Amino acid sequence: MKLISFFYNLLWGDLVTVPLPGGSSVGLSLLVLILIPSGIFFTVRTRFLPFRLFPDMVKITLENNKHSQDKSISGVQALIISTATRVGMGNLVGVVAAISAGGAGAVFWMWVTALLGSSTAFVEGTLAQLYKEKDPLYGGYRGGPAYYIHDYFKEKRQKSSGKAGKTGGAGMQTAGVAPMSSRAAGAGQPRSIIAVLFALSGLICWCGISQVIGNSVSSAFKNAFQIPPIWTTVILVAVAAVIVLRKHATVKVLDVVVPIMAGCYFLMTIIIIVKNAGLLPSVFRQIFAEAFGLRQAVAGGFGAVLMNGAKRGLFSNEAGSGSAPCAAAAADISHPAKEGLLQAFGVFIDTIVICSCSAMIMLLTPADLTSGLEGMDLLQTAMNYHMGSFGVIFIAVILWLFSFSTFIGILFYARPNVAYLFGDNWTSQTLYKILALVMLFVGGLAAYTFVWDLGDIGVGLMTVFNMIALIPLSRKALEALAEYEKSR
Repeated sequence: MKLISFFYNLLWGDLVTVPLPGGSSVGLSLLVLILIPSGIFFTVRTRFLPFRLFPDMVKITLENNKHSQDKSISGVQALIISTATRVGMGNLVGVVAAISAGGAGAVFWMWVTALLGSSTAFVEGTLAQLYKEKDPLYGGYRGGPAYYIHDYFKEKRQKSSGKAGKTGGAGMQTAGVAPMSSRAAGAGQPRSIIAVLFALSGLICWCGISQVIGNSVSSAFKNAFQIPPIWTTVILVAVAAVIVLRKHATVKVLDVVVPIMAGCYFLMTIIIIVKNAGLLPSVFRQIFAEAFGLRQAVAGGFGAVLMNGAKRGLFSNEAGSGSAPCAAAAADISHPAKEGLLQAFGVFIDTIVICSCSAMIMLLTPADLTSGLEGMDLLQTAMNYHMGSFGVIFIAVILWLFSFSTFIGILFYARPNVAYLFGDNWTSQTLYKILALVMLFVGGLAAYTFVWDLGDIGVGLMTVFNMIALIPLSRKALEALAEYEKSR
């Protein structure tokens, strides 16, 4: 427990405290110190891609996404998978927690973080395409940070030994397809320690998230329907097992679930906003006024506003953590930069759209009704105010969909990492899925903060290991972007 506490505080705790005028201060965690500057760096290097190429993101999403490789997925399907994991309970409970701790101004910094994260997501998604390889087990393609980290260090070893040559994932013309199974365990070449650590961190993280998902769903259904957690958990695990233990069911299910759940939540928010249209000017005034600490600076709380928004944005959109590239690599798409733009668009959907929906539901609720409440209780109280008992039921059902799709998505992420560590065999793939299902079941019956913290440590370590290769390799993503714009 002490070891886990140490790593948690190292990654997520205040590593550096910067004093501010008015007696306030900003505590900067290691992940914030890594992700915010790198987000700014990528945004500048891509010449403000989130703004400049936003029309391209929409156009690529709406175009006819065909995929030629047998059993592969399209670019939009990869976007749906990454959106399934980004859009989770963090978009509901996490946003509520950020506003509770940092006030309405946290929403503004959440937006800023998302815009910076879009550029990071572009670089990740493009590199995943450039360094992907064929998948002998599931068909189509696979890849992600473990694969481009592996090739990055392999290339460095070759240069240092004077044997610089063509590494895996070379060439935009072939969409970065490397020889089959070239990096997986048992493929006859040494694996990179950093890539191994990334894959292990990811598998630990996704097991921890599985438990959080089980607990969140069972708690929400107990509050809304008074259903005992054991029944909710058994049904959740049974349905999940039917899907994840089948070879090709994951993408088909997410293709249906993700658009429906995101569309329903967005539609519900629009209805609430229209009903309270007269309050919108005051809500936006509150967001922008508190964002810059015009009220909080006097009370010394500007740091809480800034950091709660930034941390929530980073945790929600996952840009830089290396999760989404595991899906981006599986896409069969005409140009690597197109998948990068789709992943950048995924950050926009997650934070600017879905997280903002949760924020509006909260901020359009009278403060005296939600005073002293937190988490799911606070959100369900807000929905009860807006939509009555239907709102409470709606939130419980939508949380179930958000969490369920996240679980399906993270097991898709696990595929290439399990293969990298243990080789191309169905035994290791199936054993990890069973482990995740067990964690889902355990989480539905009880909340173990030990495992929750382990999940947070996992995503933090993933980010650290991913960024080691992401920054030096970003030039290849920038070259792909330049080629895409020239051909366009």
